[in-house]
Amino acid sequence: MQAIRNTIYLLLQIIITPFYAVLVCSAFFMPPKTRNVICAYYTRMFVWFAKVVCGVRYEIRGRENLPDAPFVILSKHSSTWETLALESFFAPASFVAKKELLWVPFFGWGFALSSPITIDRKAGSAAMDQMIAQGKERMFKRGFVIVVFPEGTRIKAGLRGKYKTGGVRLAIGCGAPIVPIAHNAGFCWPRHPWQKHAGLVTMSILPPIDPNGRETAELNAEIEGLIEAEVARLGNGRGL
Repeated sequence: MQAIRNTIYLLLQIIITPFYAVLVCSAFFMPPKTRNVICAYYTRMFVWFAKVVCGVRYEIRGRENLPDAPFVILSKHSSTWETLALESFFAPASFVAKKELLWVPFFGWGFALSSPITIDRKAGSAAMDQMIAQGKERMFKRGFVIVVFPEGTRIKAGLRGKYKTGGVRLAIGCGAPIVPIAHNAGFCWPRHPWQKHAGLVTMSILPPIDPNGRETAELNAEIEGLIEAEVARLGNGRGL
C-alpha cells in the first residue's frame, strides 16, 4: 500500500511541477517577495500531499523562539521534506544554494525566481563577500528569512555531516540572529526521491543565538552541538 501511495505522490510531482514552473516564470515581472510567496504555495501543496497521500505527518515546536527581526536559519538537512517545509512555513525565504541548481529544468527556473542566494564556487574567497552582500539585501531590503543547510548536502538520517562555517559567517557579516532548526524528517522521507514512510516528522525551532562578537569556529561548534543533540532527542518519528 505504501508503494502505491509513494507512486501517486511522484506522479503528482511529475504532472504539477512543469505547470507550476511556467506559472512562476510568468510572474517574473512581479516583486521578489510576491514571486517567493507564489513558490511557497507549491511547496506547501507538496508538504500537504506528503501528509495525505504518503502519511508523512508533521508537527512544529518552538514557534515562540522566532525573532521579530530578520534572521538566518541553520537547519539539519536529511531529506526533501525540510526543503519544502522551510519554504512553506517561513516564506518569503531565500535559500543559500549552489549555482548549478538554477540549471535544472523546470525546478531551477522557478527556483531562480524565488530569489535564492547562489554560490559561485569558482569565486574563491570572494564568494563569502558575495553571500553577505546578497544576505543583507534579502533580509534588510526585501524582508526575507535566509535559510542555510550547514552540512551542504543531504545526510542520511542518523548520521552527521561536517558543519561548514558559511552560515555562521553569513550571520556574523549581516549582524542577524541565528535560529537553529532540528528535525527527524530523514527517517520518514529518505534521500531516495520515491521512498517515503508513514510517520510523524517533528521540526524543532531552537532559541535564537546572537552572533555578534562571537568567534566563527566556536559559534559553529555550538550550533552543531545544539542541533545534533535535539535531532537525537527527537527519535525517528516512526515508532521503531
